[in-house]
Amino acid sequence: MSSSAEVDNLSPIGPPAPLVRFFGWAMLTLLAAFLINNILIVWYDFPTLAALFTGEMDTRVVTMVGIYLLALVAAGAHVMRSGNAALRYEARRISAFNAYLIRACFFAVLFVGIADFIVAFLRVEKLLPVLFSEEMAKDLIRARFLGPFIHGPLIVLGFIVALFSRTLGFHWLALMIVVAELLIVFSRFVFSYEQALMGDLVRYWYAALFLFASAYTLLEEGHVRVDVLFAGFNPRRKGRVNAIGSILLGMTTAWCIILIGMGSKQAIINAPVKNFEVSQTGTAGMFIKYQMAAFLGIFAITMLIQFVSYYFEAVADARGERGQKQHAGVQH
Repeated sequence: MSSSAEVDNLSPIGPPAPLVRFFGWAMLTLLAAFLINNILIVWYDFPTLAALFTGEMDTRVVTMVGIYLLALVAAGAHVMRSGNAALRYEARRISAFNAYLIRACFFAVLFVGIADFIVAFLRVEKLLPVLFSEEMAKDLIRARFLGPFIHGPLIVLGFIVALFSRTLGFHWLALMIVVAELLIVFSRFVFSYEQALMGDLVRYWYAALFLFASAYTLLEEGHVRVDVLFAGFNPRRKGRVNAIGSILLGMTTAWCIILIGMGSKQAIINAPVKNFEVSQTGTAGMFIKYQMAAFLGIFAITMLIQFVSYYFEAVADARGERGQKQHAGVQH
């Protein structure tokens, strides 16, 4: 994704585009508002905005509405304060932030995967009481302990490490998946040993690789296009098509996933995360199923952020602005 050097090479000043920039930044600030409200709903028992239509108004609903209004005000204030900001400059700043977010998620799943695999192995082989106190051994077989006290700090560590690393980690995570697969092959056919936790690790890392890398693939035009006319368009017309597609297909799809997956406390992403859900293998597997549900939310969030960046770039292309990004390869 966009590096800081790539952003530095662009002029921060460009032709004004207030409506385009307000729409894009409103998407981002509304996303932030939605995520804040989602935390209030899931973890602090706030009502959903559906209470507006049932007449069950209270200060909590007013607070949630206020957060959305504040988000729109923040987007408008940013656009007004930087009225001549270049679209490409802002697009690549947004993309650079998204790169950090994805990088942090990759480090987080790497750390969590290794740690939970070790704990699961010790749990399956009944080694926890040997290595830990009786109380700690009991805690390590409960997902509600592992989630906040083991996984949580490792996720925070992933975000800290991502501040100092500039690699997105796709290749390394793919290598780790291969190593995990080889572990299954050797243990099964050489030592006649296999546990559910081994397959869980492969699925956990593979899901992260597939879902987290989608935003990077979008940036590099790596998603396959099936088109009849697009390839023959000039750059300006391609920009117009990409701008419209970013809104009607990209942002709309991302918001649908976010709203369906996190629209209520019992939604398909919120419920597993809230309950620290584990797989049907129980104590024989890893306790990471709740995170795999969250992966879908991370996919939609990072794709929405990247579609805003893509939208800014597309509008800049449509206006014929200089600095068009050159991609290593585009598939049609």
